Amino acid sequence: MEYLVGLEPHPVDDDLFKEPMKKRRRSDRDQRLRAFPSVEQCALKEYEKLESRTRRVLSNTYQKLIQSVFLDDSIPNGVKYLVNRLLTLIEKPPLDPIYIGLFGSTGAGKSSLINAIIQQAMFLPVSGESICTSCVVQVSSGCCEQYEAKIHLLSDQAGELSVKLDPYIRTKRRDWDGESAETHIWPLIKHVEVTLSKSELIPEGVVLVDIPGTGDFNSKRDEMWKKTIDKCSVIWVISDIERVSGGRAHEDLLSESIKACQRGFCRDVALVVTKADKLHLPEYLRERKVGKQAIQSQREAVLERNEMIKLQRNRILKEKLKRKLPADSKALGASDLVYTVSAQEYWQQALLTEEETEIPKLREYIRKRLLDKKRRTVTKYVTEAFGLLLLTDSFNCPENLPNEHLHMSGLRRFVEEQVQLLEKAIDQCFAHMAQPLHEGVRNARTSYRRILRACLVRSRGNQGFHQTLKAVCLKNGIYASRTLPRIDLNEAITQPIYDQIDPVFGGIFRAGTPTGSALMPHIDAFKHSLQEKMMEIGIRNGWKYDNCKKRFLIQEISAILGGLEGHILRKKRRIYESLTTSVQSDLKPCYEEAAQITGKKACEKMKDVIRRGVDQQVAEGMFERAQERMQHQLRQLKNGITEKVKGSIATMLTLASPQGDGLYKELADVRSEYKEMEKLHRSLREVAENAVLRRGMQDFLLRVSPSKVGPPKACI
Repeated sequence: MEYLVGLEPHPVDDDLFKEPMKKRRRSDRDQRLRAFPSVEQCALKEYEKLESRTRRVLSNTYQKLIQSVFLDDSIPNGVKYLVNRLLTLIEKPPLDPIYIGLFGSTGAGKSSLINAIIQQAMFLPVSGESICTSCVVQVSSGCCEQYEAKIHLLSDQAGELSVKLDPYIRTKRRDWDGESAETHIWPLIKHVEVTLSKSELIPEGVVLVDIPGTGDFNSKRDEMWKKTIDKCSVIWVISDIERVSGGRAHEDLLSESIKACQRGFCRDVALVVTKADKLHLPEYLRERKVGKQAIQSQREAVLERNEMIKLQRNRILKEKLKRKLPADSKALGASDLVYTVSAQEYWQQALLTEEETEIPKLREYIRKRLLDKKRRTVTKYVTEAFGLLLLTDSFNCPENLPNEHLHMSGLRRFVEEQVQLLEKAIDQCFAHMAQPLHEGVRNARTSYRRILRACLVRSRGNQGFHQTLKAVCLKNGIYASRTLPRIDLNEAITQPIYDQIDPVFGGIFRAGTPTGSALMPHIDAFKHSLQEKMMEIGIRNGWKYDNCKKRFLIQEISAILGGLEGHILRKKRRIYESLTTSVQSDLKPCYEEAAQITGKKACEKMKDVIRRGVDQQVAEGMFERAQERMQHQLRQLKNGITEKVKGSIATMLTLASPQGDGLYKELADVRSEYKEMEKLHRSLREVAENAVLRRGMQDFLLRVSPSKVGPPKACI
């Protein structure tokens, strides 16, 4: 259930031949560009022009096709394929959002940091005395004239929700002193999406996500909390300067962020140390090591302390990442892993300059990240569109080589052989998991009692722990609170397995340097083998009369296999979590039994039930079952990849095969669209080269004469 503020719902039309969405106004696009420095504006403008012109070519082609096929009662399958693909590309959003998660404990300063980044001092409520953010809040920039909000509620179930709503939405009676009692609504909210009005600092396409604490006691909000972390491509772990060194909460947040790199879409993790202007000068000078240059002011001490924290925490964070991630992981190669920021000084600048607060540095990171993604997205979009225009134009070519049936037959056999080789390569890739899984299971069997004891025994006795443990059992081994550390018994006792498999698992799903254990390089090798074979057939057999078809095959293979990466990333989370899911399923009966215990010494009795239940399940092969379930998930992924490849390429080859005389004789002439698309495809490299040249010139001028540097005049 959700409420929309300032938004109107749009009906969904599932018809095949519907009108594509209208283009955005030029003023909207120009407004978005104001978030970028001049050099970056030029590059983004060029990419957006490429995308806009490509979308226009696709729309013209689409209109011509539907007008021509409506003249005939029967629509060939090839034309249906083209129309659906064209419409999908036309309707495709210009850019999938980049989610940047701000992940931190209560009072760490996440909301204050977001306010500083978007330059809205009190946009998100902040307080130094109490918890302000009680649910996940997403903040992004748009083209609207006013702020817009979408509020997602927890549930719309029957009378239960109605009863729970009453105390939160009805105005309560006045207190004895005449003051109205406080009305609460936050427990009903799952998450909130807020859109800014034409931000000049955060470009459209970036979503800043305020992720509170380490979960929530409400199961739906806790599920939303986990999903939000996993969809973030960047995670900033937020910790204030006074709590960054040590502390269980801080370590838990770092561990959860590193897990997101394993199971989700996250590629970058950084530590953002807030309130970096805070420093007690006499205490700092007393503890400061001798032999350094004398400190003359509070400002010098703050800058020195911040630099030391950066060096120290950068080393510690890199060591943590190395233990869990592959050596060539993007997160490890980042130039900045630690930022020291001050939202308060950003506004006041009594102690630090704006640059020294490092708020502009975070904005620069966001802009560069968006520009890089825009470049990759537009390149893929234009390339895929070019492939479709190649096929569309080839349908109107009357000439077919006499022996083309033979060529296609040989190509199909070659594809079948390569798919078999791909299956073997994926098997070998996943085989690297066998030994770490086996060792992890062995370690888990020998250490689970010690781990369970650490989770269940409290140094100060059971006082106050009874209700917490009951909540753990009611939620099948998991308890999340906005103020207390997260408890997950299933994850705790499977941690020895994860300790063994994490580097290997990360290596399989990496996007870095190709190795024998990495999955995507095998798919890339498969793609290149098919493309090379098509080039070979074309050269050997003289496809000069059907060059468009050959080029379509080469382009379409990239489009088909490029879509596999998203499919793999979506399956990755289920595979990674299969260990804890399996253990949780096996232990569910003992959790349910423990949750029913009441009365005297109930806490100890619950602990005994949990211990006996875990002992029994371990003896019956609980960890071995978890191992098998993860391996089963990997086999399912392999089968899914090969089935998708077989089906998509079979369809593609059928479309590219001779279709018989006159089958597409009524198809519209799209030669002009094809020629324009060919020019756009060629211009991709020119746009990239221009961006590099402008950036180099700007950097050179800044070094030579910073005061004379203005915006580049060659911005198209």
